[in-house]
Amino acid sequence: MEASLIESFGGPELVTTKDIALREPLPDEVVVRVEAAGVNPLDLKIIAGYMQQVFPVALPYVPGTDFSGTVEVVGANVIHLKRGDRVVGRTSPNAGGAFASKLIIAASSLCVMPGDMSFEQAAALPTALGTARHALFDIGRLQPGERVLIHAAAGGVGSMAVQLAHHAGAYVIATASGRNIEHVRMLGADKAIDYRSEDFTSLRDIDLVLDPIGGETLERSWQVLGEGGRIATLVNFAIEARDGHAGDFVFFSDAAAVLPEAMHMFRADRLQIVVDSVFPLAETRSVLERVAMGHARGKVLVRMSDA
Repeated sequence: MEASLIESFGGPELVTTKDIALREPLPDEVVVRVEAAGVNPLDLKIIAGYMQQVFPVALPYVPGTDFSGTVEVVGANVIHLKRGDRVVGRTSPNAGGAFASKLIIAASSLCVMPGDMSFEQAAALPTALGTARHALFDIGRLQPGERVLIHAAAGGVGSMAVQLAHHAGAYVIATASGRNIEHVRMLGADKAIDYRSEDFTSLRDIDLVLDPIGGETLERSWQVLGEGGRIATLVNFAIEARDGHAGDFVFFSDAAAVLPEAMHMFRADRLQIVVDSVFPLAETRSVLERVAMGHARGKVLVRMSDA
């Protein structure tokens, strides 16, 4: 099978695409012919070797966790899937494997896609939606009527978070670049702030901040919190409470539980899936460089050349 992989840690320039062997599936596993794969900032961190203490990987390593595709081989113990089923799933970061024409995964990690959902739409979902949901409701404890500030609201996680918070009855304030202001409003933001020309620290009484950026943005976000306010960050794992305000790191691990909910929302026309760009597998380096630059609107994807 064709796969993009690394044999040493470093930048995207170390990714090569070549043919590798695929092992036989275990009785509880299936072989999926991958059609599309989503790219996440975590992929870059793993490729660089920054995550070895959290997600140790063995080299050579095929990056990528989010994928969609078609079931090709079914293990002997698998009863809820069959050959030809269109599925979406997420591998563990330790395992990776999504940037390949085929992968092996436990059948329990897969969710059958609606017939009108494209492979690109499905591959954009697992980490972005799961992280947004976990940050808002499990970590952030967002309640109807609360005021939530979502940074980088046009990005993969941000675009999902705006919609989830809107549907949950929160008052949604979103930061984005000027070109994306109308876009985040369309997703459900009640107020949109162009971070390049407006100062979000003029806000007050924010109940929850969702921070996918870190650095100065995270530091300044403490200023806008009201009584009982809290921050959920995707970046700073060492964040601590400050001045009576909670600060928590968002660690999302398993998409299997949230994917059925995502399929239901899609069928009910309550979920817009935003795709920034799609690259062929042979251009995986370009995909990773695009994500490293930031400023993507929605998700950046890999589409398998044999799809």
